[in-house]
Amino acid sequence: MRRHIPNWKSLAKLLASLAVLVAAAAMVQSVLAQEKKLIAIIVPSPENPFFKALADAAEAKAKSLGYDTLVLVHNDDPVKQDQLFDTAIARKAAAIILDNAGADASIAAVAKAKKAGIPSFLVDREINATGVAVAQLVSNNYQGATIGAEEFAKIMGEEGDYVELIGKETDTNAGIRSKGYNDTLSQYPKLKKVAAQSANWNQAEAFQKTQTIIQQFPNIKGLISGNDTMALGAYAALKGAGKGQVIVVGFDGSPDVAQSIKANEIRATVLQPVVRLSEMAVEQADQYIKTGKTDKDEKQTIDCVLINADNVNNYSAFSLKE
Repeated sequence: MRRHIPNWKSLAKLLASLAVLVAAAAMVQSVLAQEKKLIAIIVPSPENPFFKALADAAEAKAKSLGYDTLVLVHNDDPVKQDQLFDTAIARKAAAIILDNAGADASIAAVAKAKKAGIPSFLVDREINATGVAVAQLVSNNYQGATIGAEEFAKIMGEEGDYVELIGKETDTNAGIRSKGYNDTLSQYPKLKKVAAQSANWNQAEAFQKTQTIIQQFPNIKGLISGNDTMALGAYAALKGAGKGQVIVVGFDGSPDVAQSIKANEIRATVLQPVVRLSEMAVEQADQYIKTGKTDKDEKQTIDCVLINADNVNNYSAFSLKE
């Protein structure tokens, strides 16, 4: 029987060729990793679940499209926001997703990024300028305020004294929502607004302001709030004063308020489709990075949805199942 003798030279050549292929594949992978583009996501404080949901949705969508991400927090401070834009520019971000720190105060930062060749895609809050950002995607705040106010009037029985808590005065959304509330509620002559104060979107400030208001107006029947964070603070103050029966309606569609509605405390909120808005912003940024255009208008809006006891069981993390 003839014994097979391996050809060691051929085997050595084969192993050498395989080593070259492995090295080449590693090099290609390294080059691809180096070419992975960065999307910067700049938002207000994630302590507010609305802003956390916004940032998380944008980050998840960007990663699913193959981007590295950098999430930065400006805490509604325009100076800090400007510094974060410098960081994004220094990191050569391919795009910036922004929930801004002021309609006027943010224009210069967005313009600076544009000058550096970095497109900005704004979510949730607009700036008072066009042609600087590539896109401004927001909830239809006026429409949302009108449906929230209609629900408020209905629960109030279209009569009684009420107060309004307004958001940060430098935020365009605060003014738009307040206008929607007032345009709608002014159509009900037996509803009387006895006080209106800004609580700057802040829960603790809303708690304190509501404590003061109910000392001055102990017989209020309702309170309508510019966002859910303030609504939660206001309801806590009312409940602590033995006035948990006062009708409270918020705006945002936060998980905490959804739970409060289920407990028959806060009565309703207006859901902003923030997850979808964030995903749209990243999708459009991806298209712009690849093609230099989005084929969309700069200003884009999505209608809001009322959440109340009738549909709250279909609610899930800033979205509503059909």
